[in-house]
Amino acid sequence: MNIDEAVILTQERLAEEGGAMGDLLGHFRDRISPVLIGVSEWERILECAGKLPITMGALPFGFELPLHSPRPEADFGASLASGTQSAEFFRERARTDKTDETAAAIMRICRQMETENSPLREIVGQKLMLEYDIGSAREGQGSFPGMFLRPGERPIIGAGGQEDDVVMVCDALASCIGWEINAAERKCLRQAYLAQPVDTRMDSFGIFPSRSRAIRLAVMGFKSQQEVCRYLEDTGWPGQITAVNSVIERFRERVNIARIGLNIDVREDGIGPTLGLTLIVKQRYTRDSRYWLDGSTDWVPFLEALDHEEIVISDKIKALAGWVSKPTQLFAKSGRYIMLRGIHHVKLVISDDQLQKAKGYVFMVLSGAVYQ
Repeated sequence: MNIDEAVILTQERLAEEGGAMGDLLGHFRDRISPVLIGVSEWERILECAGKLPITMGALPFGFELPLHSPRPEADFGASLASGTQSAEFFRERARTDKTDETAAAIMRICRQMETENSPLREIVGQKLMLEYDIGSAREGQGSFPGMFLRPGERPIIGAGGQEDDVVMVCDALASCIGWEINAAERKCLRQAYLAQPVDTRMDSFGIFPSRSRAIRLAVMGFKSQQEVCRYLEDTGWPGQITAVNSVIERFRERVNIARIGLNIDVREDGIGPTLGLTLIVKQRYTRDSRYWLDGSTDWVPFLEALDHEEIVISDKIKALAGWVSKPTQLFAKSGRYIMLRGIHHVKLVISDDQLQKAKGYVFMVLSGAVYQ
């Protein structure tokens, strides 16, 4: 059974367990430390997840945890794929509720994926990721989730002549929420790709309709500080590169860094001043069958290095280390499931020329495609 078939089977079985994603999350409260997500904060997540179909549990879902904040809050993320039960839920919502902007945007991007010989599908496949600002939501901020695409079918590699692919994916993502990429943004997007060194990849594209206008690019696989600095110079990042060097050097003194990733915001006036930095101690490859499987101690060296930073909350680092678990059997009305939990990555956020934030991204994966 391949992965797509396993997802379909898992969706069918989850549909027997309840109607909403909130029903599924409710079973996992005792597995989540109150240090990471508090009682009232959990209720806000359940309220959000209660508006999503339970079938989204067949693809990875999880939380963004602010490790620098003493508050036990989190944002929530989940995934869906066009042509599945989850997508059909949003299709029906878009048809029956014309005020549901999220459902309408999801359907617009799904239609682009589903057209015959879709150039978008050739690059990103059929999957879309949603990120709901819950803990991080500012007063007056809308509930429209961030939307992300990953070029998992045709990777976008540095120095590969794929700048048109970059612009095309961004056009598709922006158009689904009614934005149109203008000439200045196109120029900046092309520059962001052309500055990539060989053996780096454009890992994801994101857009945040409820925030100020920007396109979030994740560029992964830098082999050295020198490559990172050259890239930031070539793209015109307006921050102090010495601040980035300082953070990387501090971590290099404590832990082995295999690769480095960057998150940049492309705006009409160029690259935004806030920079996301991902220091990778374990190289991951999306097509690896063990991509979602962490060893129980894989993250210990990095988390110990992170705990030296003044901005982080040590209790949260300890709780985060406990998130990783071995594959676990779960039993439900519809039968047996396997659950994986792990840390996907930790992002260090540099703004105003210093390390301001640290965020842990954790995931859960369920599969009902196991022998009964």
